[in-house]
Amino acid sequence: MIILDANYILRFLLKDNLEMFEIAKDCMLNNMCLIPNEVLAEVVFVLLKVYHTEKKEIKETLTSLLMNIHIAEKENMLRALEIFDNKNLDFVDSVLCAKSKEYTVVKRTAKIGTKGSELKVTF
Repeated sequence: MIILDANYILRFLLKDNLEMFEIAKDCMLNNMCLIPNEVLAEVVFVLLKVYHTEKKEIKETLTSLLMNIHIAEKENMLRALEIFDNKNLDFVDSVLCAKSKEYTVVKRTAKIGTKGSELKVTF
């Protein structure tokens, strides 16, 4: 199995370097590939902040990609992309919300050690 790096995925999605796009496309079509969740978060961040891609386009593009690539916790990541597109949350918080269906997520909401500084997330 091949683990894909964020830059590799970005070259594939953006097609801004045709040589790298072809190499990435060939690799993804002909091999079992893995996108770690952390790499997916980096891809979302770069598309949003560097390339100013709309959330809806990020969701649609990455959902299509993830349907054809192996990824840990695929259902949670697909749900996170949906939340990211529809709510005023960054991607990491969207992942936490997606995981809250299976786990209790505790998020710090105030300075450490102050009363009422933790919040259980439900979505």
